[in-house]
Amino acid sequence: MHPEIEERELAEPYLGGLLASLGLGVHFSRAEKDTLFYRDDTGREVPVLDLVGGYGSTIIGHNNPDIVAYAKELLDHGVPVHAQFSKHPYANELAQKVNSIIRRELGTPDAYSAIFANSGAEAVEIAMKHAEFDRVAKLARLAEDIERNIEKARVAVAGGAEVVGGESYEHLGADAEGNRGTAEGRPGSALTDVIATIRSVNGERMRAAPVFLAPEGSFHGKLVGSVQLTHNVGFRTPFASLAAQCRFVPLHEPDALAKTIESERRTLLDLAVEGDTVRVVERDLPVIAAFVLEPVQGEAGIRPFDRETAERVQQACAAADCPIIVDEVQSGMGRTGAFFASSHIGLQGDYYTLAKSLGGGIAKAAMTLVRDSRYREEFELVHSSTFAKDAFSTLIAGRTVDLLEAEDGRVYRMAAERGDRLIRMLRKLQDEFRTVIKDVRGRGLMIGLELHDQSGSTSQVIAEQSRAGLLGYVLAGYLLRVHALRILPTASATNTLRLEPSVHITDAETARLESGLRALLVALRDQNGAVLLPTDPAGESGA
Repeated sequence: MHPEIEERELAEPYLGGLLASLGLGVHFSRAEKDTLFYRDDTGREVPVLDLVGGYGSTIIGHNNPDIVAYAKELLDHGVPVHAQFSKHPYANELAQKVNSIIRRELGTPDAYSAIFANSGAEAVEIAMKHAEFDRVAKLARLAEDIERNIEKARVAVAGGAEVVGGESYEHLGADAEGNRGTAEGRPGSALTDVIATIRSVNGERMRAAPVFLAPEGSFHGKLVGSVQLTHNVGFRTPFASLAAQCRFVPLHEPDALAKTIESERRTLLDLAVEGDTVRVVERDLPVIAAFVLEPVQGEAGIRPFDRETAERVQQACAAADCPIIVDEVQSGMGRTGAFFASSHIGLQGDYYTLAKSLGGGIAKAAMTLVRDSRYREEFELVHSSTFAKDAFSTLIAGRTVDLLEAEDGRVYRMAAERGDRLIRMLRKLQDEFRTVIKDVRGRGLMIGLELHDQSGSTSQVIAEQSRAGLLGYVLAGYLLRVHALRILPTASATNTLRLEPSVHITDAETARLESGLRALLVALRDQNGAVLLPTDPAGESGA
């Protein structure tokens, strides 16, 4: 290889440079519970309190000893990773375990079939694909129904029935001109013209692209399909032509979802035999593939939905026969004090997506759950993934669920209790720094600390970084460098710092966090931007 190439950074080089400039270019070499370790220039190992937690992936901590021991056991026993298209009983066991939790937390007798994946974004795309697969099947069944009704109309007209276009036909205007006669002229001529118009109109309407719905602020991944469910225009718009489009709904407005569903309503034309009359009628055309939401919006700034909003969503979607995809990738697996965050607000989905902490902080595991009343068995033959449902990751996921459920859900209680302590501490800081902290919100160990806009700061550093949307990352660099705290902002609300530690976070670590945050808040209150920047312009001084 050419020497110049060997010296270049080729693994996402721009991001590497950005991390260095923000003081976040640190290589962590070891991890346990809520601590990441790196080595400084002298070779000394430095512990860092990790409040990022793999964006919600480490609810039971980094390198959980039980999971690590089990992973070693599996590897020592030579458990196969590549045994595709064979029986996987452990996958069924995992699905059964999660189904029992759904029944307990949601109080439903419904069963959910499981499809396995490798990441949260892939799990979301599986739900999207299945919802569209189901919508297309409904379209096909609807088209068959209309063809059967056309044949019934032919029989009726042959027996003397009259063809009446009716309002549903007349509103087509010029498109139907000349085809709106009665049974005059040659026998059945009016019906023949009406059928031709129906088939022409329906054929065009059935080719319409599907639409997904999601709340404003949504984030569901950055793959080709899932990125279209992500509200942040910077992530979404460059790829808008590649996948089905999404309409974003301001759920804080009580009637917004119902209005959006109505605005997307489309119909097909059908024939109904009513006595001695054949009339053109309308049938609802399923255009909306699904409504997708996170019970706690993560990347939008840690924003939980409430029970009232969940009830409106449930009612509006049920009225429109619109399936609900509940994205529990970040909020699920016990992080909010229950396995499913949606259980806190009584929201039952037709689909659930799980990932992140499902792998116990070790494996890359994900799954999509589909309510049996909507499940299409044929989907299993048109979707597959090489690494999904492999023995190693699926068995790790099963053991993780066992740990969460152990001792009557002790992990859930720990998440709720320790989350409450963190929130109390943060609200105490908010009372002390009202001009800096705008809000503290969250549930369990999924918490957001929102800062007031700093773009008008008298500090040039603070103002410029705020206007560039980078202040949250600058603050993260300061906390890492000066206080050995690892905190990052949320991607679409960079004024909000996220805290997602494991259930192992201690009172001493919470006190350490409070001390570091207080120093940061003092700097912002006093508009002391100089203290926030790395001393080395290249950002290579580390933490």
